[in-house]
Amino acid sequence: MTTDLETRAAAARPGAPRRAAPALLGYAAVRALGLVVLALWSEARGTSAYTLLTARWDSLWYTRVAELGYGYEVRLPNGDVHSNLAFFPLLPWLERLAAAVSPLSYADGGFVASLLASLAAAWGIFAVADHLYGPRAGVCAVLLWAVLPVGIVQSMAYSESLFTALAAWALYAVLTGRWVTAGLLAGLAGLTRPVGLAVVAAVWAAGAAAFLRERAGSSFVGDGSAVPAGGARGDGHAGPPPDAPRTGAPYGAPQQPHSPGVRLRRAAGILLAPLGAAGYVLWVGARTGDGPLGYLEVQAGWRNGFDGGYAFARFVAGRFTSFPSALAGVALIAGVALVVWLYVLCVRRRQPLPLLVYAGTVTALALCASSYFGSKPRLLMPAFPLLLPLALVLARARTRLLAAGLGAAAAASAAYGAFWLNGSGPP
Repeated sequence: MTTDLETRAAAARPGAPRRAAPALLGYAAVRALGLVVLALWSEARGTSAYTLLTARWDSLWYTRVAELGYGYEVRLPNGDVHSNLAFFPLLPWLERLAAAVSPLSYADGGFVASLLASLAAAWGIFAVADHLYGPRAGVCAVLLWAVLPVGIVQSMAYSESLFTALAAWALYAVLTGRWVTAGLLAGLAGLTRPVGLAVVAAVWAAGAAAFLRERAGSSFVGDGSAVPAGGARGDGHAGPPPDAPRTGAPYGAPQQPHSPGVRLRRAAGILLAPLGAAGYVLWVGARTGDGPLGYLEVQAGWRNGFDGGYAFARFVAGRFTSFPSALAGVALIAGVALVVWLYVLCVRRRQPLPLLVYAGTVTALALCASSYFGSKPRLLMPAFPLLLPLALVLARARTRLLAAGLGAAAAASAAYGAFWLNGSGPP
């Protein structure tokens, strides 16, 4: 029989539903505000907010995969071939499942999947931040993710929310020593977006670090100074001190890090992690007849590639050809500088290795892709560890000031999201 003490201990664990409730309620409020503003804005312009969320841009490609399967392509006058093989299958599978077991259409299923996945992503972000820095920082991290300027994408029938949910919980599993769970979630992330490689890299980096520690014969000490449970500091003040993630056994593993059982589960997680991405990429190669590089050929048809940021740099430089567009160029440079600065802060504040590898890989893939420059803000959205330094700062602010600041940011995000979707929208 479960005792009251055991019940209280379970509720106190990072990621427990009761502990995460403030973060989830705050997140739901921000997203509801965004949807209401979008509905009012769209009504004033004579457009359908629901169509903008479920039946434009990439969401149409996902629903076509769900309804018709793979094989659909569009040939453009310039010779480019846009194939739906570029879109990974997990979201379309969920849309097809929703349509099979309910009266929902494929588009409806994508919308519902995105809403539920966004809540799961918020919960996962809270679990990671709470595990490292305490619940107040966890709430702040979730709300920062919610009020991102492109936060409306979290409510669209896109795969960003689903991917972020899988990535966040995979990272939490690594941090807490649940290697098999981490491998399974990484595999699912690899079936969601090409950037699933970032989750695989995080699992592999954590596994390699654990192996090297074992070879060195040292026990895990961790990054930073230990922080008591709940985020209370030893000097009597609330919240963790700067640069102080919590510590313990290897990534919070509940057992001895060098035991055979832990080694076996770690090996299983490492082997499971790449199966999703590798399986889909190899399947595309077999289907197209181009072998292991077939998926790259598909992406080339969309003019997508990885060029180290050269095309993006040329795009930014091109903004400085006239005065109005130069302002956009300055904003782009400032945005990139902010992202780089946040990553440097993550390194300086000694975030755990899996988070650094994951955020670094997501950021590199987003900034160094050679096409669809307007998509970069949403491609960066899954890199939530970049928000943790800001969350730590906000966690030390007064509650009234914190609420006012985040409330203003939520209103600005809602207005921008409505303007954005009723304008150029996310390509």
